[in-house]
Amino acid sequence: MARPPSRAAEDKVRIVLAVLRGEITVAQAARREGVSQTAIANWRDQFLDGGQQAVVAGGPAKPTSREQQLAAENEQLAAALGEAHMELRLWRKGGALYPASTTSTRPASRPA
Repeated sequence: MARPPSRAAEDKVRIVLAVLRGEITVAQAARREGVSQTAIANWRDQFLDGGQQAVVAGGPAKPTSREQQLAAENEQLAAALGEAHMELRLWRKGGALYPASTTSTRPASRPA
């Protein structure tokens, strides 16, 4: 028989918190959720280990390299947006950041 799909992290946390609060036992949670007691005990241990590591680290975790990359990209995009906004405001006020193009190809107006 095939193994059932893994539970979502939110479900695991909900189950583990109910066990830790004493609302249900590991055995009761296992029967209710249709998983083994060992699985729930492992989820509980992982949950507690993660909490212990967070306390030992003492404070917010350092951002991952992906988070740093996204923050840098966000700053670049914000700067580009600011520049585009200023160019648009100047253009609307009649100012020109760039000289008018002499090679501009405007369609000829057609007589009505």
